[in-house]
Amino acid sequence: MAEAKTPGHGPLTGVRVVELAGIGPGPFAAMLLADLGADVVRVDRPGGVGLAINTEYDITNRNKRSVIVDLKSPDGPARVLDLAARADILIEGYRPGVAERLGVGPEACHARNPALVYGRMTGWGQEGPLAHRAGHDIAYIALTGTLGMIGDPDSPPAVPANLLGDYAGGSLYLVVGVLAALHHARATGTGQVVDAAIVDGTSHLAAMIHGMLAAGGWQDRRGANLLDGGCPYYGTYETADGKHMAVGALEPQFYDEFVRLLGIPEHSDARKDWARWGELRAAVAARFKSRTRDEWTAVFEGSDACVAPVLSLSEAPRHPHLAARGTFTDHGGITQPAPAPRFSATPTAVRTGPAQPGADTTDVARDWDVPDLLKDQELMKGSE
Repeated sequence: MAEAKTPGHGPLTGVRVVELAGIGPGPFAAMLLADLGADVVRVDRPGGVGLAINTEYDITNRNKRSVIVDLKSPDGPARVLDLAARADILIEGYRPGVAERLGVGPEACHARNPALVYGRMTGWGQEGPLAHRAGHDIAYIALTGTLGMIGDPDSPPAVPANLLGDYAGGSLYLVVGVLAALHHARATGTGQVVDAAIVDGTSHLAAMIHGMLAAGGWQDRRGANLLDGGCPYYGTYETADGKHMAVGALEPQFYDEFVRLLGIPEHSDARKDWARWGELRAAVAARFKSRTRDEWTAVFEGSDACVAPVLSLSEAPRHPHLAARGTFTDHGGITQPAPAPRFSATPTAVRTGPAQPGADTTDVARDWDVPDLLKDQELMKGSE
């Protein structure tokens, strides 16, 4: 096993990862591996990547180190292959065939390191009619049916930021895939390619819904089902101050508590009566509109009614429960989510701020024993 010489914290301490810089799900997946203790070296390109925010605030690059390699230069591919030869995992997010044309595809990397896990992150996947087409999260999830599930039935589907496709259906499946392949590689000495496609992962996330659809327990339209806002006791409601409360009182005992505290006990028997759901929804909405979000939060505090205030991104870190757990942390002046999940024996932490392009070349050249990285750095400085 390749051993990282840099201090690490977490269950992946000692694992080396090469990340070929990109945007979206690849960097987030690499951040998760870095949060778990892996020594992640991000190979940035001269001039950066598209859609990049100020690098000082890009926390998806926290806990990583960065070198700059020009893959289009004569020696660029050789430097990446030098890193791949010393790595456990490599992650890239190019369109199919691009890594091969650049000279850093799976065949070239496995020639240097047969045990390498080569993770490929794309929207459409490595094959299929759309494999070479451009796209973003919203287009990928549109084809899977999951985007069409979300939102009010009388409005266009709601856009769930890039959380559902890029990160849930993409990054998390890539991480599961490369860690499973790493387990196999350590047992057999044989690496492999992991093809993580957002269309595959996002479809897989809807497994339970597809089962319910097949059983006749889910209607193939928005706002008509138990978990998509169609149920009046599983949804969101506006309060008197224009804010919102979230309700998830599905089980009978939780529903009974909900209608009691909301002050509509006359609707206690409407839970299973679909014919009364319109009436129930109107009653719930009217009650919530009668008080502010904070007032309703106080009403439901300490109960099992499964009701919570809908907080903004800036409000969330100050919630007493999240604050008590340390769900968010401050590092380098940036409030950000702390690493997750948590481990009893190998705790994780935000160790460093966002890696700045090329800032770690000297350390990586030493720790990974790739001295030619320093030569490339000098050449790039000389060409500026």
